[in-house]
Order: sequence, then structure tokens, then C-alpha cells
Amino acid sequence: MMKKMKSLPFVKVMTWLTITMASVLSFRVMAQLPDYQRVFGVSGSLLSVGSDTLAGMTTLWVEEFESIYPNVNAQVQASGSSTAPPALTEGTAHFGPMSRPMRLREIEAFEREHGYKPTVLKVAIDAIGIFVHRDNPIQGLNFQQIDSIFSVTLRCGATKSLNNWHELGLDSDWSKRKFQLFGRNSVSGTYGYFKQNALCDGDFKKGVNEQPGSASVVQSVASSISGIGYSGVGYQVAGIKLIPIARSGDDYIYPTRKNILNERYPLSRFLYVYVNKHPTKPLSKVQSEFIRFIFSRQGQELVRKDGYVPISQSLAKQELAKVELTLSDQN
Repeated sequence: MMKKMKSLPFVKVMTWLTITMASVLSFRVMAQLPDYQRVFGVSGSLLSVGSDTLAGMTTLWVEEFESIYPNVNAQVQASGSSTAPPALTEGTAHFGPMSRPMRLREIEAFEREHGYKPTVLKVAIDAIGIFVHRDNPIQGLNFQQIDSIFSVTLRCGATKSLNNWHELGLDSDWSKRKFQLFGRNSVSGTYGYFKQNALCDGDFKKGVNEQPGSASVVQSVASSISGIGYSGVGYQVAGIKLIPIARSGDDYIYPTRKNILNERYPLSRFLYVYVNKHPTKPLSKVQSEFIRFIFSRQGQELVRKDGYVPISQSLAKQELAKVELTLSDQN
């Protein structure tokens, strides 16, 4: 007699579907981008200073670019988005990866120094996920609940702070477990984005364990049965569960590419690279080719490999035009 197949928990099935759908759609998008073609005479140094969220992606770009051009020496410093603007302003970096747009005061400081604004390039799409331990039975959270868990100011409509899993309806052993909160530090663009959007610009609880990097957040959650944290969805490790979220109620949304692009998923964003592009002068050849590589099929494949969503061909053309490049130019 045939044995009855053991059913998988709904959230695990949906998580698998999320990853599968995102991968299929990402491959379709990348297929529209041209292959990067090596050109003659590219050499020199590149220094990238900025976001930890983009650290893995930037390192992959740099390593592949150096393999194409052995005479290029590139370095990546990834201490947080807030380190990018001063490095670009002071001329100590060629590229400034950021997980948030520059603030007005950062743009103004750059403009005072150089006489023009920095150029921003959208290089990938990210989504901020809420992670819990893999054994946690929670099915989803809305913004009011997220705010009640992480914030002391309750600006998203909640009437009281939540401190344990029982207050979210979990029973049995979970009713005795208090939240162990994990997040990023204030230097991080992810910290600022989550504060503004998920906490309605409220203040974090003092009990949030601030981590130096996105990977540290999910690793901490994986090692804490009562843990909950926020990080980019690309930073998934064994031992955690990515849960769907809703702006209100229980219409929970998973961060699939489709949901991100049609703005159904509430916590999605572009990732950026800022450059110092003079309005009337071209970038150096090594800088131009590195940017063109980022927007090639190979460059966006590395975006997908690092767990993020590649951008479309039309957006790639739009961004390259900002620095007077095209997808097809090979000089």
C-alpha cells in the first residue's frame, strides 16, 4: 500500500516557491542583457567604499573584473552606506555602493567640494526580510506587529509594545519565550530604511542587538530559538525562516521578483552605486568598463548569485546613459 506523503509546512513550501520563481524570472531578465566583451588597454586601480549590504555583490564584481583585466587592482571597503559619501567627496574612493539614497546634506557636501552633484546608478533590487528561527511556527507579520516588536515609539498604529511570542498567538513552549531582537547598526542603510518604512520613522527599542553586518543578523537569529531580525533577503542561511509580511491585516506577501517589481512586497528597494562623474568629462577607461560590466549579463548574474534581483535591460540602458555609456559600446 502506498504510504501517505508527509506534507510540508505551508511557510516552507512558499519559501521554496519564492526562491524558485525569483530564480526563473531573474534568468529571463539577464538573458536580455548583452555579454560583456573584453576591450584593450584597461588597467589601473579601483577603490569601492560603502555599504555592507552590497559587500558580497561588489566583491564578486571586482573579482570577476580583475580576472578579465589582470592589470586592474581593485579594493572593497564595506563598513556601511554612510561611509560612501565622505569617501567620494574627499576623492578617496571611485565608487560608493549604498543601500539607500544619499541624504540632502551628503549631496550638498559633495557639491560644495566639486561644483556638481554625484551621479547615482541603480544596480540591483533588494528586499528587506523578517527572519525567525526555522522552528518558529509564526505564519506572518504586519507592520503594526513589526513596529510593536522592534519600536519603542509605536508610530505605525499599534496600541502596545509586544515582548514575547505568546502575545502574537503562539502557545505551548513559545508562550514563555521573549523576543530576542537583532538588527543593523546606525551606520547601515538597511537600519535607516527599516526605521523609516517598517517603524514609521519611530525609534528602535534599546533591546535590539545591533550587528555589524547583514550576515551577522541572520546568523544570530539562526542560533537563537526566540530570535527575530531584519536583513536583506539575500542573506539566507541554514537554520532560519523568512516570513511573509503585510502592511495591515493578514494579507501576507512573499518577496518574489514579481511582488517586488509590482510594489506588492512592502519592504523592497533599489541598491545604488554612486560615482563622481564630471558633467563635461568622461570617466576613466577602467571606471567606465567596470560600470559597463556591472550592467552586463555577467554582472547581473553575480547580482542574482548573491541573492538579489537583477535589473531590467531598459533600466540598465537608462542608468548607463547617466555616465554617457550604452549597453553596446565597446571602445
